Amino acid sequence: MAGNIRPAAIEDLPQIQRIVHAAYVTYVDRIGKSPAPMLDDYRKHTLAHQAWVMLDETDVTGVLILIPHADHLLLENIAVDPRIRGKGFGRALIEFAEREAARRGYDEIRLFTHQKMHENLLMYPHLGYEEVGRGTQDGFDRVFFRKRIV
Repeated sequence: MAGNIRPAAIEDLPQIQRIVHAAYVTYVDRIGKSPAPMLDDYRKHTLAHQAWVMLDETDVTGVLILIPHADHLLLENIAVDPRIRGKGFGRALIEFAEREAARRGYDEIRLFTHQKMHENLLMYPHLGYEEVGRGTQDGFDRVFFRKRIV
């Protein structure tokens, strides 16, 4: 099952980048270009205390990027090492993000995914997220979701 989650450190960057690449490279052909998470600046997120990692003993197995906004916490990215997909790591990261939103006093968490990431379009509603819109943002066709934090 899922491991410990802690704030990311600069030393984690190679593992973060490896996991993000491995998790998203399969979507390049489907989308027609590298998905946004593959282009992101994880050093910037780490230095801004927006990056979290999940550990299985000493290895990073998952990555989470949480960006605070005035009225919600944005779950900007979640990535799990594909070698351990299907073992509850992704769900544990999402549950952590929701707890973190509540801990910070937010009553809503938001996220988005690419319109061609069909798996996510099925998964997020199953986890209680409500689709609130679709549109092009930063050159990507996105589906926007939110979940009220109780």
